Amino acid sequence: MSESPDEQADAERPPSDPSDVELEALRQEVEEKYDFDDFGPEDMAEMTAEEWEAAFDPDSWIVGEELLVRLEKELKNRVARREIFGVVERVAVDGEPHVLVYSDEGYALVGADGSLEGEGTVYRDVEPSLVLCSMEDFEVQEPPENYALPDPDAVVEQSSELGNTILQIIAGGQMLGGLVLLGLWLFTDFIPFSSGRQINIVPPVVAAFFLLVGFFLFVVVANARLSDRFRTEEYRNRLRAVREHGRPDFVPVDDASGAALESTETTDESGTDGRPGGT
Repeated sequence: MSESPDEQADAERPPSDPSDVELEALRQEVEEKYDFDDFGPEDMAEMTAEEWEAAFDPDSWIVGEELLVRLEKELKNRVARREIFGVVERVAVDGEPHVLVYSDEGYALVGADGSLEGEGTVYRDVEPSLVLCSMEDFEVQEPPENYALPDPDAVVEQSSELGNTILQIIAGGQMLGGLVLLGLWLFTDFIPFSSGRQINIVPPVVAAFFLLVGFFLFVVVANARLSDRFRTEEYRNRLRAVREHGRPDFVPVDDASGAALESTETTDESGTDGRPGGT
């Protein structure tokens, strides 16, 4: 029985490259693991290098001025959402435009070719945003006008006064109940002080429990307010360090270039070689 042309073609086709098979299997695994319709910086930080190479085509990166514009907008949006604590600026380094983000604890400097250098939490926060902004499918929203970090004097304590008030009412009720129960046991006949020759110890034990619960709740409220006050003051100090003292000494941009550039909306349709985020 003769073979059909399709069967002959299948027999003559060389076996698949094992690396291609593994890559395809990994690509399917990545597609099942991540929701690329709602892909964000958290997902990017979670992906391994192998998963990244399997999921995305390196020939489709956006680079050049368009990348810097998109990244600047995205970083400003994240600052407005308080996902990043930092100042976003456009600077020139050796005559080349860059996006600079810095705080009192780190910095990140991004070039038009997608190169990234820096240190600290800012560097780790900027890296996934850089990769996302280099993808054509990622939509960047216009940042709000007042995206910048708040004025230190405008920061207020964030503790919930309603929650604290409710806890104080409960604590007061517990302590009042304990005192009333103890008074009734000691000074009235509503609760017998003793039965026969045995002292009735149940009322004082219950009263002591109420008093301890009330005291504990008052301590919880006081600790919450004190902790919130310390966190707020620490946040104000960080804001003052960034807004009043300017770029920290560990940011190398001042020595390299100097003048800051104004934001621009122009785009560059240059080549898209290389993976953004490299150093």
